[in-house]
Amino acid sequence: MSALQVAFGSTLHKVSVIGAPINVIRWQEALNTIETWSRARESRYVCICNAHSCVTAGDDEAFGVVVREADLATPDGAPVAWMLRRLGYPDQQRINGPDLMLRYCAAAAARGESIFLYGATPGVLAKLKRNLEERFPGLLVAGMISPPFRPLTEEEDAQIVAEINGSGAGTVWVGLGCPKQEKWMAAHRGRIRAVMIGVGAAFDYHAGAIARAPEWMQRNGLEWLHRFLSEPRRLARRYFVTNTLFIVRSARQMLAR
Repeated sequence: MSALQVAFGSTLHKVSVIGAPINVIRWQEALNTIETWSRARESRYVCICNAHSCVTAGDDEAFGVVVREADLATPDGAPVAWMLRRLGYPDQQRINGPDLMLRYCAAAAARGESIFLYGATPGVLAKLKRNLEERFPGLLVAGMISPPFRPLTEEEDAQIVAEINGSGAGTVWVGLGCPKQEKWMAAHRGRIRAVMIGVGAAFDYHAGAIARAPEWMQRNGLEWLHRFLSEPRRLARRYFVTNTLFIVRSARQMLAR
């Protein structure tokens, strides 16, 4: 194991991408790992990390701790996967949130495993649940919660934890957006008896609220461009400032090797 790798109590290991520890992992291993934790009702959380996440982890100390302590941090954005390939892992795949959710739901439906949905608006959640159940017959959505857009009281938070734990779901899919969802998952590890996976815009994609990029753009690392053209005002800073910082910091890391 190289100096860049950090052992995490299993066969999984992480590699520093501009300071953010990201797992070197393939699709099936990621799915199997989450399933194993889910079956045992282990309290874990999974961060799906793109370039924005890696840069934010370096600039926001609290968020950096959340990413570093994640049970699993997958390379979501194409630039993160490309960086891992250049660091000596040429077969690294892009493990992104929307596809991870679909692949896991397909397997969960086949084995009768229930899931829980947390985040988004009530309307988006209703459409998401309907679309997932239509796409994967037999999928058990044990519950769903659209939290208010404000800090929760202790009583509200305790009620949410009790509802999720009482549902029997092995996984909780969290769509609060970065970095809110990651911080929420970290704060609830040890309290929620399930695997929490932060998938951001996946809720909107699979509910049909936002159109996802065509497959050819996804394959060629251009999904960010499609998202930017869809929401230029909201995403301008993320893609033109944050992505530039990712490129600069990646170049520094490669030159320092």
